[in-house]
Amino acid sequence: MPVFWFSISFIQQINWLNTVIIFLILHLLVYPSSNGYNSYMDRDEESIGGIKDPMQPTRQLYFVTIFLDVGSVLASMFISLWFALTILLYIVCSRLYSYRGIRLKQYPITGYLTVIINQGALTFFMVYQGASKMVTIDMPWQGLVAAAFLIGGFYPITQVYQHAADAKDGVETISMLVGKRGTFIFCAVMYAIALGVLFYYYLISKQMSSFLVLQIFFIPVLVFFVRWFLKVWKDESQANFTHTMQMNWLASTCTSLAFITLIILHQFG
Repeated sequence: MPVFWFSISFIQQINWLNTVIIFLILHLLVYPSSNGYNSYMDRDEESIGGIKDPMQPTRQLYFVTIFLDVGSVLASMFISLWFALTILLYIVCSRLYSYRGIRLKQYPITGYLTVIINQGALTFFMVYQGASKMVTIDMPWQGLVAAAFLIGGFYPITQVYQHAADAKDGVETISMLVGKRGTFIFCAVMYAIALGVLFYYYLISKQMSSFLVLQIFFIPVLVFFVRWFLKVWKDESQANFTHTMQMNWLASTCTSLAFITLIILHQFG
């Protein structure tokens, strides 16, 4: 959701009807299907995502994901051909990431790049293209890059407590590759790059007030991140499910509110 709001905040003239439809397609069809398919393939027995004790997936879940995928592509045709194609590409990449026969997620670098490009840059592209009144594929490159690095700075944190479960499943994540302490350092670097790109964009577009607004909303996330990092540095067992979910909800909420605020200021200020 934060990437959705992030992309909308870059658009000068918004098609509000398309924006609502895109929001529904992504959050009621595409994302649930992707999560459902991943759960079906992983069959996690330990805490995953926002669920501490996940139920085992059934065959019915697999058919539901197919139904949601078909529905999302058909609904996307009402937006534009470009949007429908990007939705289809998102679905394909998501399946390649999870599918046992290929399973890109088992490779730390390839899996990581798949996630940040798919959930970051590609999502930014599809939302910008579909929600803009001027149907175009011409958009600020800074938004595409920043979206990728924002996801790149967030995603490894969601893996930091799953090392044992992932190893058991034959998966090596980017978090496992750099270690629990290294995950925090790695994510901090990715976030710093994302903020650097955003600083450059807002500077050249003479919107530094927007950059300052973002920093205000990011303060709670930064404080929690640093405090948690110090705990993990002393005791790696602190990289657990509870702290990860707290970070997840805080980061998602603060970043979404930040970009929604920018949308309001840009469109109605």
